[in-house]
Amino acid sequence: MSFFERFTGSKQLSRAVTAAKKLISERGESNSTSMALEVMQQFQKLEETQRVDFYRALALEFNPEPKDVLEAAQAYAEDPNARTLIALTKVAETPRQELLRRINRAPEGTRAILTMRRNLLKLLDKHPEFAAVDQDFRHLLISWFNPGFLKMHRVDWHSPAQILEKIIEQEAVHEIDGWEDLRRRLQPDRRCFAFFHPQLPEEPLIFVEVALLSAIPDRVGPLVDKKSTPLECEKFKVAAFYSISNCEPGLRNVSLGNFLIKRVAAQLKAEFPALKTFVTLSPIPGFMEWVASGATMEESVKTPALDERIQEAIGLLNLQEKGWHQRLSEGWMPALASGKERDALSALCSLYLIHCSPKKGGNPVAKFHLGNGAKLYRLHWAANPSKRGLRESAGIMVNYLYDLDRVEENHERFVKGEVVYSRGVIRSF
Repeated sequence: MSFFERFTGSKQLSRAVTAAKKLISERGESNSTSMALEVMQQFQKLEETQRVDFYRALALEFNPEPKDVLEAAQAYAEDPNARTLIALTKVAETPRQELLRRINRAPEGTRAILTMRRNLLKLLDKHPEFAAVDQDFRHLLISWFNPGFLKMHRVDWHSPAQILEKIIEQEAVHEIDGWEDLRRRLQPDRRCFAFFHPQLPEEPLIFVEVALLSAIPDRVGPLVDKKSTPLECEKFKVAAFYSISNCEPGLRNVSLGNFLIKRVAAQLKAEFPALKTFVTLSPIPGFMEWVASGATMEESVKTPALDERIQEAIGLLNLQEKGWHQRLSEGWMPALASGKERDALSALCSLYLIHCSPKKGGNPVAKFHLGNGAKLYRLHWAANPSKRGLRESAGIMVNYLYDLDRVEENHERFVKGEVVYSRGVIRSF
């Protein structure tokens, strides 16, 4: 008995699964638009528990036929040529992919695919058996949202209100405090760029905010001060990427940010030839959590001297007696820290970014920029005294430097496990 037959008691689920099967039938190929719309409508009607069963049906009933795959693989192994390779590729592809392609062709199909994946991603932790279904979504979305197909637009005060509202709503790093704050972030010395998909012209997929400055920033406050005075364009020497936000959860693990930053840098360089430096001012989420858990590092990077320095710093912070959250609740601020405490936190932060970033579970922001070919450039004490900044990193922030002539080399070194960093980062240890 098939999965579908076991669940015929649920009429709505049955309708949804039946609609999906019809869509990938021969009849569905010639009537794909109307049938795709039917799948989309039936999916929208499913309750949460029924959606779990719908994805389960996709996982069990929309797979390649093992016998056909085996025969095609054996044929290719015995005679590897174009014909046998094409035959193998054809039978190995899951019917799910064709289902998603046909849905995508319908009006609003792209939006429906993203909605379906958003739902699916919420279920993966409890349902790892859906991993192959998610892989099919991701495989197709990587192609459909290839940066070569996307449009990069500058978002300014004259952009449609719907887009401006999305920017306020989706800002994930430094909250935008209403329209006055947004207006300041869109003035001539502040820029916002976003990627858009042709099928979703009013939906920014990811956006980056840039400050055009005369020097490398060491604090976030002036960058997001809505009452600050705009800088004259002839003084622009530095472009600082201070916030990047993903707006579409359905595109998780579809790489867009690295392409956006590089494209923005190229456009700004063309517009302002005097710009010589491209940096970020980035948060360090997870740093104090790592410190509080004992600042452990892999044995392969440890030395007796380094381990002694780490233990000395951890001991000085004395987080066993008072946890980090307790110290913050009692009013700890960077300005109140002793010189030794500041040195200890700065040293640990340097070690964390240099040695943990390339490893599994390393800092996600560091992985993003270092993986894009940036250089770990400077640490800044008391750069972000917000509640979130203190909780995550004791207020420390970091510059990642994008040397446009060396990003490829730096990327290759990071892939091999090496972080490229400036000497100033390691002064504290």
